[in-house]
Amino acid sequence: MDWREMFYQDGQGIVRTIVVGLLAYAVLVLFLRISGKRTLAKLNAFDLVVTVALGSTLSAIVLQESVALAEGAVALALLIVAQYAVTFTSVRSRVVANLVRSEPALLAKDGCFCEATMRRERVTAAEALSAVRANGGSDILDVESLVLESDGSMSVALKAHRAE
Repeated sequence: MDWREMFYQDGQGIVRTIVVGLLAYAVLVLFLRISGKRTLAKLNAFDLVVTVALGSTLSAIVLQESVALAEGAVALALLIVAQYAVTFTSVRSRVVANLVRSEPALLAKDGCFCEATMRRERVTAAEALSAVRANGGSDILDVESLVLESDGSMSVALKAHRAE
């Protein structure tokens, strides 16, 4: 193996990467503007998968010479149309909504952990307490409610005051 080829093969590949990369990026931005804000919302696992797939597809278009810009643009459009179709349908169908969305889960209430929910959601007490501290609490007794949201983040509502 020629060590120089690891760093530089030819100018044509660099020019292709620049031109196709800029055009593919412009196509993705255009498609995202057309499709609306919901396409990249991280509201649930399905949204995250689509976001990662868009990034992976953009990467393939830019770096793989075997993927033409037109093919890549179709792939990006397909992902965005699929995302739109699923979200459109999930707003109108409870069954579809339940398939693609997870519901928030109550992890703690009134200063006590909901142990069964924490086990089911695979959240440790240390992770929950980290979220409490990040929101200004010091321990679980400070918590009015702690919710694991659909997007995986934790929402913390602290008690107004804690009796010492």
